[in-house]
Amino acid sequence: MFWALILAAVLLVTYWLLSRPYKYWTERGVKQGKPVFIFGDYWGPMLRKQTNAEVVDMLYNQIDKEARYCGIYQFLTPVLLIRDPELIKKITVKDFEHFVDHRIVIPEESDPLSGQKWRDMRSTLSPVFTSSKLKYMFSLISERGEQFAQSLLKENKDVITLDIKNSFTRYTNDVMASTMFGITCDSLQEPKNEFYSLAQKSQDFSGFWKNVKLLGYFLFPEFCKSLEISFYSKEVNSFFEKLVTENIGSRQKHGIVRPDLIHLLMEAKNHAKKSTGYQESNKMKTEITDQDIATQALIFFFGGFDTVASLMSFMSYELATNPDCQEKLRQEVDEVMQNCNGKVTYEAIVNMKYMDMVTSETLRKWPNAPAVDRVCTKPYTIEPARPDEKPIHLKENDTVLLPIYALHRDPKYFPNPDRFEPERFSEENKANIEPYTYMPFGSGPRNCIGQRFALIETKLFFFYILANFELIPVERTQIPLKLTKNPFTMTAEKGFWLGFKKR
Repeated sequence: MFWALILAAVLLVTYWLLSRPYKYWTERGVKQGKPVFIFGDYWGPMLRKQTNAEVVDMLYNQIDKEARYCGIYQFLTPVLLIRDPELIKKITVKDFEHFVDHRIVIPEESDPLSGQKWRDMRSTLSPVFTSSKLKYMFSLISERGEQFAQSLLKENKDVITLDIKNSFTRYTNDVMASTMFGITCDSLQEPKNEFYSLAQKSQDFSGFWKNVKLLGYFLFPEFCKSLEISFYSKEVNSFFEKLVTENIGSRQKHGIVRPDLIHLLMEAKNHAKKSTGYQESNKMKTEITDQDIATQALIFFFGGFDTVASLMSFMSYELATNPDCQEKLRQEVDEVMQNCNGKVTYEAIVNMKYMDMVTSETLRKWPNAPAVDRVCTKPYTIEPARPDEKPIHLKENDTVLLPIYALHRDPKYFPNPDRFEPERFSEENKANIEPYTYMPFGSGPRNCIGQRFALIETKLFFFYILANFELIPVERTQIPLKLTKNPFTMTAEKGFWLGFKKR
């Protein structure tokens, strides 16, 4: 009896301690929903009952539609979800100094940098992704797009049916292998090559134990860090890091110059060496090591391998199910092909207006990240702007969330949000889009540094595909498309099955 009472007391205290965080926002006068014990507002994805996108949309719409923010809980962590575009602008741009970092849940060598290290690396890497540098890498990307189309043309079928997400990751893998690591792959013809196999492994978030580890990091991050519990495969990290360091060594020894990211990062490293000593006013010394180059190449690779393939998959689905849009885009492709005498140029791709409209509308309807966060790095106060608001004092390490998917689907900003309408992004209509309601690559100085690269990679791919094929629905195409309940990825519930009909 005595031990039963002790056990009951321990359980009650534990329950009280784990329930206490869910009063955080109400005690500060912030409206919130009804978080679930331990899981907070994220019980749906963890139990495979909701997609992350559905959760973001639900939380965005759970309270007063005019509210500028609301309180939510990522497991036990209180997070402020920002609904107001003007407040998003203040946090991500005007007052960026208070929100420099992203929240890092899982400590890995390939995680994004934070604080001053991030500032130094960002200022060093930004020139690598300018238009002139992308033009420098354009031929490598173009070769991979043409290679993909030619591989499909070799098929002795009038209509080639594919699970396109799987095939598109092979294209993005080959682009990344070429432009990031200086390796030539043809993953359609050689589906089991080591580079692609390990790339797939790096993006595999399935399995019971990975879910347990993720939950552990959300609930008890410091404890998991102290145990050095690894989430990503060390085999994968070691392979790519060795690949980069050996690549750098070979280029330095033999004077090899290749128009890819490794070369541009090596140039940035040499430039940093020439810049003298320490920078002004207590800033860190700008220095790039071979390890930094390897780490950044890994970040770009992991960040672009699956996300660009997802963008292309959603875009293919929308074109196949909206044949009028596909026909307009095909006409633009044919016109550019004729004007370029069959050899597309960087300038021709970036000036394709309807291609840009279709890509932008795909990113509105299906953004790769349903939401992005920012971590408060210096105390910050959100002053009241409505009669029912109180000052919200955010302290260091508090988190705010930008609900990208929900903003993109808000009929207040995008009428008929479920319809695919590229004309929203025509020259005439773009000016009517309220700033900071469309953020497929994030917002402010901490937005996605590789967005130009991703857009060129995507547009080139569709240029070659539509020059040779018509995208059509097939028997296995899910219409309307529904998202999978997998909490780690934003992809189709039953796969992206489409047909490529030869022109």
